[in-house]
Amino acid sequence: MGDLSQFSMDFFRLDGKVAIVTGGNTGLGQGYAVALAKAGADLFIVTHGTNWNETKALIEKEGRKVTFFQADLEQKESINNIVNGCLDEYGKIDILVNNAGTIRRSPLLEYTEKDWSDVIDLNLNSLYFLSQEVAKVMAEQRSGKIINVASMLTFQGGKFVPAYTASKHGVAGLTKAFANELAVYNIQTNAIAPGYIETKNTAPIREDASRNKEILSRIPAGQWGKPFDLMGTVVFLASQASNYINGHILAVDGGWLVR
Repeated sequence: MGDLSQFSMDFFRLDGKVAIVTGGNTGLGQGYAVALAKAGADLFIVTHGTNWNETKALIEKEGRKVTFFQADLEQKESINNIVNGCLDEYGKIDILVNNAGTIRRSPLLEYTEKDWSDVIDLNLNSLYFLSQEVAKVMAEQRSGKIINVASMLTFQGGKFVPAYTASKHGVAGLTKAFANELAVYNIQTNAIAPGYIETKNTAPIREDASRNKEILSRIPAGQWGKPFDLMGTVVFLASQASNYINGHILAVDGGWLVR
């Protein structure tokens, strides 16, 4: 059958690949990191904290190597340190997952300049600068996968989170811009847009009976997602199985956007 016969489930494997995951020590980032390890990749996890025993154990259980690197992504000088640190440890960078992010909630008329700056600096500026530096390495290799983390607020306006909404709209724009320019180097840039997922950060919303009911009523799947539901998505976008997907924002939302 010609080219069709060449397809293999091995196309989803990441053996021998090296992945940087920012914010990969907790929540969704931990899920992304463990998924990549299960597919065969070694990990370079950028984290702000120091409690990484659980993540370390989960990755090493898969027989993969993991390095934790403490950095403040809002500091420009951290970007080169991350890239150089990964290259010193592994000699290459095949995958970048820009997961780290923050949110500040406040009514628009009371939103402070600091809240705005803090969110934009981490969610958008650091993503741009780290992606730019990693892309230089990938361009020399003539291959790479950049995976950004968008949001339902990439598509909607939301309430009380203007900076977060602006940053996630910006993530979509950068995903498309990088895809246009880096395709010539065999680098694909895509984004995952998680829906409402059960994490520590969303616990207060789920515990609010009225808000929880409102959210569930709009999700055709009828339930919140779990970090597990995003693991296959990140492996797919990191693998050669997605080589012809570029500049796409893939929603994993149980149908939220189509309701």
